[in-house]
Amino acid sequence: MAEDADRQVELIEKTTAYKGWAKVDRYRLRHSLYRGGMSGPVERELFERGHAVAVLLYDPAADALVLVEQFRVGAFAAGQPAWLVETVAGIIDEGEAPAEVAARECREETGLEARDIFHVCDYLPSPGGCSEVISFHCGRVDSRGAGGVHGLAEEHEDIRVLVVPAAEAVAWLDGGQIRNAVTLVALHWFARNRDRLRERWAGS
Repeated sequence: MAEDADRQVELIEKTTAYKGWAKVDRYRLRHSLYRGGMSGPVERELFERGHAVAVLLYDPAADALVLVEQFRVGAFAAGQPAWLVETVAGIIDEGEAPAEVAARECREETGLEARDIFHVCDYLPSPGGCSEVISFHCGRVDSRGAGGVHGLAEEHEDIRVLVVPAAEAVAWLDGGQIRNAVTLVALHWFARNRDRLRERWAGS
């Protein structure tokens, strides 16, 4: 695989086509080709809303995950069921550390305090049209008493908390019932690392 140093991107022009809750930037650029040389001018619109944190909440004592369910306009617009089961997640504001966002979103969306939050990986969920990077974390929680509806009224959040046995969550994954990309990534990682997590938090 070629190193990025061997590849070039020439930015010809960047303009903002729309700015609201999020914005759309229009790029005009050229880039290196596998066959050698540079491409002709390419125009792309890019959705910009900043970067985000996702945190998978696991209770090793109960061997259960704390997930959330909420309305998503993108699912509605795609003609799919509009309420999705997800991990806790939130946008990173300027100056915030991802682990701080993970802890804050856990409190706001579930009412729980996450412990031993650690970083798993960063990834681009839709790089063909969006610059967003997801900082994926995992944290330990005590799920006893978890449930109810949470979220910030000023952000129009209406978030239902679910405590799901780990085996059932993996069965949802294998059965195609998880339709949110961030949660798909998180549960695939969890299925491979469940035993390691239980060892890490044994006796917690």
